[in-house]
Amino acid sequence: MHGRPIPEDRATYVNPVYPKSFPDPFVLKHRGQYYGYCTGFEAGGLVFGIIRSRDLVSWTEIGGAMEPLADSPPFYWAPEVTYDNGKFYLYYSAGNETLMHLRVAVSDRPDGGFIDSGRVLTSVEFAIDAHVFTDDDGSRYMFYATDFLEHTHIGTGTVVDRMIDWFTLEGDPKPVTRAKYDWQVYDPQRHEKGGVRWHTVEGPAVIKRKGRYFEMFSGGNWQNTTYGVSFAVAGDLAGNEEWKQFSDGEKVLPILRTLPGAVVGPGHNSVIRGPNNRELYCVYHAWQSDQRVVSIDRMDFASDRIFVIGPTFTPQIRPYRPSIEDLFPDEPLFGEAVSAGRWRRTDCGIESSISDACERVYPTEPYFLCEFSFRCTEWNGENASFGFSLIGPGGNAVEFQIGPGRRSGSMTIRSDAGESVESFFLPLDFILPADHLMKIEAAGGEINVSIDAAAVSFQIPFPSPVHSLALRSRKSVVEFSALTVTEGFEETFDSVDPRPLAGGWQAGGSQDSSPIRYGGELIIKSGAESYVTKGGSVSEFEFAANLRALGGMSDNSEYGLQLLDDDGTTVARFGISGRSEAFLEIEDNLPSRGSIDLPPRSDERHRQLRLIQTGGKLTAMIEDFVVAALKTRDRTVRGAVYCRGMELGIEMVRMTNI
Repeated sequence: MHGRPIPEDRATYVNPVYPKSFPDPFVLKHRGQYYGYCTGFEAGGLVFGIIRSRDLVSWTEIGGAMEPLADSPPFYWAPEVTYDNGKFYLYYSAGNETLMHLRVAVSDRPDGGFIDSGRVLTSVEFAIDAHVFTDDDGSRYMFYATDFLEHTHIGTGTVVDRMIDWFTLEGDPKPVTRAKYDWQVYDPQRHEKGGVRWHTVEGPAVIKRKGRYFEMFSGGNWQNTTYGVSFAVAGDLAGNEEWKQFSDGEKVLPILRTLPGAVVGPGHNSVIRGPNNRELYCVYHAWQSDQRVVSIDRMDFASDRIFVIGPTFTPQIRPYRPSIEDLFPDEPLFGEAVSAGRWRRTDCGIESSISDACERVYPTEPYFLCEFSFRCTEWNGENASFGFSLIGPGGNAVEFQIGPGRRSGSMTIRSDAGESVESFFLPLDFILPADHLMKIEAAGGEINVSIDAAAVSFQIPFPSPVHSLALRSRKSVVEFSALTVTEGFEETFDSVDPRPLAGGWQAGGSQDSSPIRYGGELIIKSGAESYVTKGGSVSEFEFAANLRALGGMSDNSEYGLQLLDDDGTTVARFGISGRSEAFLEIEDNLPSRGSIDLPPRSDERHRQLRLIQTGGKLTAMIEDFVVAALKTRDRTVRGAVYCRGMELGIEMVRMTNI
């Protein structure tokens, strides 16, 4: 099922990460901390228990979310919290189990104090499991579960409705995922429903990737071993067609399901980014004795498929920490940063002085992902500003600044080609003293910047390598918090670019064919052997790629990942041969070659290959399966994707420094 356990060569965790009753877990990440919310009452009598963590593994109980409603309905189910512009919105369903309606409560903080708004969002008799999804253009949609009594497979399914505002749905729900297969049977003769064969599809959680929408959902009976998680896919949110389901329960099993004797009834998941903001984690509950407890497992995409490395019950690698982590209130400032001006410590981070030009500089690698929260509480005149700079060699720089007095901003790019400026205005409802999330990605040849995902977004060319990041303010009081920098890159090849090796890619090996970009892939073809590589040398890392063979493979064909030393010599190789055999070979261990037979699979489907090097060991995985783990010596290497005697489609490559 999941191969051999992950080697315990770095800090590990074992599920459940929270071994107390915490059903239907939803996790929110805010200012570098995680907040978990669950169905039902907490010990003090409040509704919806809350736990808190910094690493997704160690959790602390912090109370309940809100007071029970005045009319005291017996059931409070499946809370989900969304943050926007200084407010936290808690969506939940309440009722007597037969009649359940969606409601929303509001708070100024994530750890409690929610007050019900008095607004009921739905008019149908049964509505549960609200999930809010915000699209790239800022439009919002609510997914939830409701009953379909005239469907071919009678029972509960999921729908989507556009949100007019945080308290109002458009009122035109469209079916997304209704019951279709036997694995989704809740009860073959459900007494409460008149003895009908009842199905259940519930617990929607939606993610968008490369223009596709993925809805994860739970099916079966939450009370027993039939419960599990699968997903459905669609190309848009406006269509009337139901989404295409992945699992039929027979030929294709749910991606999370009961493992007899180990894990029972995993389901009702949420999705959250890890501490370094690069990896995704599936958070779900499973039965332990007579209660549902919280587990987490890595999840990822292999092109049009979601897979979860779980449900696990053996030691797993802890979520990776970022390369730089700063501005937590009870930790010292990051030691390698250089500060100018006056800063003071706050409850959440550090705050600049209104009387100084303040700057704090962090060293970076050329490829990185940075996130931090900010809020501006005071400014002096229209010339006040705050933001960040990215500095490269020779004075080249990107300067992003917001003028709080003008409610506008600009992006200035200085390079060898000269200077250019792009201006923008903040949204009309943008509240400067509220927390906002800034995301910066140096991807090789371009810089991507966004505020609050959809409020402000830039994608600009910047060919110079970045070597430092600076937070800056002038005549402004700005609080910066939860800054993280994760070194490495993720490339998905979905941007239109006539240059196949744009973004810092280099080709090597045989020159019998040139790479091309087409249909969201980088395609290489080689009669002898060719490879593509990007980025500098690293010592401890996770290197992953989504790959597929285009056309047939001969017995002499192979493709996969390789590691190169500074002079370009191959020191390790992990791949798949034309005989459907996966192998891992390391220079230190040659000519030995560990291998394993793989089940046959269509050439049209991507596989994700992954190498993890840490603690003197190299671990090779194909999606959720550990192929091999071999000892290696410490050294710095570059990652490359290669093929021999075939044509290869590369849908994603990710290198993360760990």
